[in-house]
Amino acid sequence: MQKPTLKDYFLLHLIVLIWGFTAILGDKRLVDLSSLMVVFYRTLITSIALWIWFLWAKKPFQLPTKDFWKILGTGGIIAVHWLLFFGASRVSNVSICLVGLATTTFWTSLIEPLFYKRKFRTFQIFLGIVTFAGIFQVFRAEFQYAEGFLLGMFSALAGAIFSVFNSKFIRRYDQFTITFYEMIGAFLTITLFSVIWGAVGLENLKLYPTEWEWLWIGILALVCTVFAYPMGVKLMKKFSVFAVNLTVNLEPVYGILLAFVIFGEKEKMSANFYLGASIILLAVFSYPLMMYVSAQRKKRNQLITSKPLVESQIEHF
Repeated sequence: MQKPTLKDYFLLHLIVLIWGFTAILGDKRLVDLSSLMVVFYRTLITSIALWIWFLWAKKPFQLPTKDFWKILGTGGIIAVHWLLFFGASRVSNVSICLVGLATTTFWTSLIEPLFYKRKFRTFQIFLGIVTFAGIFQVFRAEFQYAEGFLLGMFSALAGAIFSVFNSKFIRRYDQFTITFYEMIGAFLTITLFSVIWGAVGLENLKLYPTEWEWLWIGILALVCTVFAYPMGVKLMKKFSVFAVNLTVNLEPVYGILLAFVIFGEKEKMSANFYLGASIILLAVFSYPLMMYVSAQRKKRNQLITSKPLVESQIEHF
């Protein structure tokens, strides 16, 4: 692993800041479209941009048939994740949406052991209880935004699922290739949803963005997706998993602060909301710390158990 430079640390925080800005760019106060249409245009623009990049770079992007369908399916999960995410900001506000999204680490801690068939650790159960205490506090404080918070949490669940799937794909394929096919899968899924929604009488949806809305959607697609995602993966090769996870957990913090700066008093919540959000974030930041301590303890135990073996070999000689 290459040693990260000061520039790499700056870039990592910039990427997380960009991800935190995503909820603001897709907010109804900037883009007055349904969450369905926001995701439709985001995935369409991203897919076209990546296809042009592959042609310009003359880089192959073929996949084996088996993994092609898996990655395409993962794109469908991303579509659901974004649909719920932008839906949350539309029925509540950016702060509620991002606190719901902050539960991604909690969902990941539950899904990863099941996916990789590992045992649950005691601290994961403890952090789960702490997270639910924070969720309960947020519900008590801002019950009028319960729908938005629930949508944010389900968005986090979908995000945790596709992140676990991606952890396998990224070992075998280039990040641009993965993103390209996932965006195609997301676009096809959203197109299918659009047809279904139209069939049940939702034809009155606003379909076309205004000039300013095109600008925000373009930034959302090109900066927050085409640029930020591959750059984030590249930086992961330089930083430890611990450092990356700890920094990425700042996304809701950056997002809430940015929303307050941009939208002002409309994003101001009650003291009890911030108490609940702080409890959730405490659990979120504690998870990579406890994972790091657990890994260090495991290494230490392995060294201790291997020491008698080495000593016996020396005595033999």
